[in-house]
Amino acid sequence: MNQGRHYVGALVSYDGADYQGFQYQPHGPSVQGVLEAALDQFVQRDSRVACAGRTDTGVHASGQVVSVWVTWLHGLDSLQRAWNVHLPYDVAVRGVCEAPAGFHPRFSAVERTYRYTVWNYSSPDVRTALHRWPLTDRYALFETRPINVAAMNEAATYLIGEHDFATFGKPTKGESTVRLVRTAEWQVVEDSLPALSRYPGRKLVFTIAANAFLRTMVRRLVGTLLAVGRGEWKVADVERALAACSSQESAPPAPPQGLVLEKVTYPGVLGALFEEMERA
Repeated sequence: MNQGRHYVGALVSYDGADYQGFQYQPHGPSVQGVLEAALDQFVQRDSRVACAGRTDTGVHASGQVVSVWVTWLHGLDSLQRAWNVHLPYDVAVRGVCEAPAGFHPRFSAVERTYRYTVWNYSSPDVRTALHRWPLTDRYALFETRPINVAAMNEAATYLIGEHDFATFGKPTKGESTVRLVRTAEWQVVEDSLPALSRYPGRKLVFTIAANAFLRTMVRRLVGTLLAVGRGEWKVADVERALAACSSQESAPPAPPQGLVLEKVTYPGVLGALFEEMERA
């Protein structure tokens, strides 16, 4: 890394529970705000920190990508270490690279991958069913009603491909509501450890990857698919809701705490750089 002014990209993870989303907010903590405040402690920051996805209040990230202009006289490893020293415990910079001219974390991306986690802990006796679980509530939705995973996956097939997702989200500043979804699938994540509780739960994880997402799109899709899984919606209702292109046809959004921005994918050499950071 040459001395002077540099444009850097970084891979960032954070626990979003105590933040009002990524984007700076004047009346509450934001991830962008703490990233910038940390940089300002030790380096000359020459721009705002831009991101690949403006995650909502309470949403987490494992693979958020950001960029920023800085004047820095040392190496990339030193920049990463210094940045992390000044960050709070719930935000971490996983890697830093020098970004090429023209790179933008959002507009240069070709795909984003989100995951939503549900703990399905149903009891045959509603009087003894738990309604919350402190050890998982910060990072998952705790659901006590039976869920039909096969039905949710059948309904999710309607989401694959290029569609107008106006029913499930809002665009930024008048953008198109058409998005290309490449993956949408629920999985039951098995645990090899023996169950020690009376009513063992199931960990359900929804993975969705698309070229881009509308605001609240993933949470509304999860809320709608869970309605199918609980038997409140039929599978075909998802196809009907999608075709309606009306927000009135969506089920309520799932709570934010189960959602994680897992990965942002870029083409070419830049993609290889971030892939290497992911593996580190």
